Amino acid sequence: MNNFFYVLNGKKIKRFFFVFAAALFAAGIVYVEQSHITVFSEESSPAAIYSVPTEKKLIALTFDISWGDKRAEPILKVLKDKNVQKATFFISSPWGKSHPEIVKAIQEQGFEIGSHGHKHDNYSELTDEEISKQITTAHSILTELTGKAPNLLRLPNGDFDKRVLSIADGLGYKVIQWDTDSQDWQNKGVDKIVNRVVNKAHPGDIVLLHASDSAKQTHEALPIIIDQLRQKGYDFVTVTDLLQEAGVKGSEVRDQAWIQEQIDTAAGM
Repeated sequence: MNNFFYVLNGKKIKRFFFVFAAALFAAGIVYVEQSHITVFSEESSPAAIYSVPTEKKLIALTFDISWGDKRAEPILKVLKDKNVQKATFFISSPWGKSHPEIVKAIQEQGFEIGSHGHKHDNYSELTDEEISKQITTAHSILTELTGKAPNLLRLPNGDFDKRVLSIADGLGYKVIQWDTDSQDWQNKGVDKIVNRVVNKAHPGDIVLLHASDSAKQTHEALPIIIDQLRQKGYDFVTVTDLLQEAGVKGSEVRDQAWIQEQIDTAAGM
């Protein structure tokens, strides 16, 4: 009996320390990346947006495109077949310039277009002048292509620092990140892509997907994702629609889903 008692408590203690270590690790990430956590506040400095606080079951599917011509059209077909009328595509300007017909098709389906920058570099490694040039070059090209000036920016590789946020804000852009990363570009399998999105999705979520050729399974996973999210009661909206839902003034809203993901990652989930 005593041996059982010690074994049982040993397991509990081991589990406690494991969870504690994971939480401590996540807390360290939050401290280091605190400028990356979503903040809606009139008084705060510019911040990236990972999700929007809302109780409504609204979700924004977002697609990054920076190269290739084989994946975008199948994804557009899935969205059309599934009657998804709202989504946001972040387009890199060199790709858009090389594929004006696909850009036009995205527009014709009524989807929102944001900027994915010009060169696919980490902007935090650039000078202030170079950061500004990358954003404004993409802005000019995308405006000419679409006839509408974009005001949403997803940075290449999701990379930024406070300088990048400040410069983007000064140029009239909101930096858009994501709470749910499909990891579709890793091509781990349709089921894994679906499970990551559906299990992590929450009201006000921004979901990262790709329409570049590197993401070979997205068009196969997408119909299942759409069906399962609808079964959970979600409606699909653009990022701009989500931002209009925020309506938070003078108060800070931290990205709890992002924090939880760091804990899950630390715990090996």
